[in-house]
Amino acid sequence: MRRVVCPGSFDPIHNGHLEVITRAAALFDEVIVAVSTNYSKKYRFSLEERLAMAKETFASLSGIIVEPMDDGLLAEYCHRRGASAIVKGLRSALDYEYEAPMAVMNRQLSSVETVFLLGEARYAHLSSTMIKEVMQLGGDVSGYVPRGVLRELKS
Repeated sequence: MRRVVCPGSFDPIHNGHLEVITRAAALFDEVIVAVSTNYSKKYRFSLEERLAMAKETFASLSGIIVEPMDDGLLAEYCHRRGASAIVKGLRSALDYEYEAPMAVMNRQLSSVETVFLLGEARYAHLSSTMIKEVMQLGGDVSGYVPRGVLRELKS
């Protein structure tokens, strides 16, 4: 079985994430959506809320598991979960420049490869931060997030 991990904080999950993870599920037998917490970030949603939104988003798709990523190195988490690769979506060359050194380090630490998937151009501008800012200022983000996420953003 080819198992991969798609890590992120997903605060909140948006259609760019959905698109990359859905494509990964078509390429691999199992995709673990590992919802992580970066303690240097300020989150809009708790870990439990982020997990619930991700689980709802992927409930109808087979081969996708949503779970919290425990503290520690991503490479070690992948090793414990039997994942052969990490899947990362790229929006631009800037994302690649940020992700490439981490990919090399993860491979050196745990022999886990990183697979980069280019996101659809229509989502290249999306980030969870932008979604939250637009929503906070009264903008319409309904075309950029799954229905369950929109419901949570509005509550």
